[in-house]
Amino acid sequence: MAAQFGRRLRRGATTTAVAALAVAALSASQAPAIVPGGGDSGKQASGSSVPDEGSASGDSSYHTDLPPLNTPDKPGTSIDLPGSGEAEAGIPASVLAAYKQAEQTIASSNPGCNLPWQLLAAIGKVESGQARGGRVDDNGTTFSPILGPVLNGVGFANISDTDNGEYDGDKTHDRAVGPMQFIPSTWATWGQDANNDGRKDPNNIFDAALAAGRYLCANNRDLSAKANLDQAILSYNRSREYLATVLSWLEYYKRGSHEVPDGTGVLPSGPGPLNPGGPSSSPSPSPGNSTSPSPTPNPPKPGGSPSPSPKPPKPSDPPKPPTTPPPTTPAPTVQRLENAGTGKLSATAGGAFAERVAVRGEDAKGKVVGKVAVQFLIVGDTDTKFAGGGKKAVVTSGTDGTATAPALQAGEKTGEFTVRASVVSRTVPAVDFTATVTERQADAVVRTGDKELTAAPGTEFADAVEVKATNKGEIARGVAVKATLIKSADDASPADKGPHFKDADGGPLRSLTGLRTNDQGVLVLPKIFADDTTGTFLLQIETAGGAKVTIELKVAAPA
Repeated sequence: MAAQFGRRLRRGATTTAVAALAVAALSASQAPAIVPGGGDSGKQASGSSVPDEGSASGDSSYHTDLPPLNTPDKPGTSIDLPGSGEAEAGIPASVLAAYKQAEQTIASSNPGCNLPWQLLAAIGKVESGQARGGRVDDNGTTFSPILGPVLNGVGFANISDTDNGEYDGDKTHDRAVGPMQFIPSTWATWGQDANNDGRKDPNNIFDAALAAGRYLCANNRDLSAKANLDQAILSYNRSREYLATVLSWLEYYKRGSHEVPDGTGVLPSGPGPLNPGGPSSSPSPSPGNSTSPSPTPNPPKPGGSPSPSPKPPKPSDPPKPPTTPPPTTPAPTVQRLENAGTGKLSATAGGAFAERVAVRGEDAKGKVVGKVAVQFLIVGDTDTKFAGGGKKAVVTSGTDGTATAPALQAGEKTGEFTVRASVVSRTVPAVDFTATVTERQADAVVRTGDKELTAAPGTEFADAVEVKATNKGEIARGVAVKATLIKSADDASPADKGPHFKDADGGPLRSLTGLRTNDQGVLVLPKIFADDTTGTFLLQIETAGGAKVTIELKVAAPA
């Protein structure tokens, strides 16, 4: 596939400075094709407008709305502008939540990348118009697939099918798929399951956004460095026009944006794969309506001059953003988190917590706010982690406003710790939950043998003492055990004579703690020694959980 991915695609060039910035990758986007850990190797995510010499010419027109670079009402610096703000600055709730969740996830796993969510928003705007204006279901999956043109060599690269039509429905050639436009074979490498539904779905905005973020961070890039940022964007589409467009949107979203309800985002108003016939009131075109544009003869090369004959058509100027935004219903803003019915958080060491932390987002009037990215963080001296590993998890709340953390898996360290829930990228008071890890327990303990334990004065007991612990009939692994040579059946305090263990210096020791059963629930005690006192003595073994067994030891002179 390297040779196929190495082909560079050519997109329509423009003839004015403004139009050059408006070029985007909506109609022929292909997916990232960087090899993890390797160099760029001339491969790109969404195709390229810089053709190789001798490669098939594939000019195609496509459309995106250029952000209003000069507008009297620039968005402010807060992401919490009201929904009635500038229409172009509005990002659908699920799409915005996906970008922010991806940013938080990567900040935790790869902090050196410094990925801003606004970069994902910029690419998402160019690739899918923010997933068709936020037309996604409650899980963030597009109502119908977003497909690029057939990559059959006619106007675009020739890439034979790699997924047996699983993602793009085409068993002959590949097509770019989903909100971030991944080629199926590249999705096989970079695909993610960000919404924890057990699937890596390129048509899901949460999965696609995290995959795009990890792709942009490949090769140990630090996106806070301009050179690395440019390289990352160019790896997605090796086109200077594409780079300029994405950077323009990036700066636009950094100046400010706000959340709008799903399905109310702005769609391109000119012809393109998301709106083939131009302006339309229909919610979103079906994939079958998206056709590959016809190649333009002798297209102009980026940075060069068009061929004299035949003369390519002059592209129309990009539509200007509306000066008066269409009326929208202001999206509710989360002002607080509330406990959504979380019960007692308790587990034994090494076990799973039966209860999961759940919170609900509400606005100032107490109404639920959905599609909120919530971070759950384990705080304190504990080795407990979330299922799948890690002490941090970001979950997007559902339409009922509830976000539920992954299950907690207790470690071996006992005691209390805190699970803290907070809203991502907003100053909202966090909610803390106290969790407790208790000792592993056993409700029964027995000696595994029945041979009489005897020793002569001043010698050691030839047979070791072995016990087995169980809890509710199951093997009790890692249970703490205390072994004490007691004074009598009525007095469980340590004896002052008779059989004993030895300490590090060889001195007598008649009580041992810190012992634990093995994976089979078995414990073999250290050697026991007899002093010069003869008689019958008692060894008491007690487990965490209160299970006890008493064993007789006899010291007598040889017959």
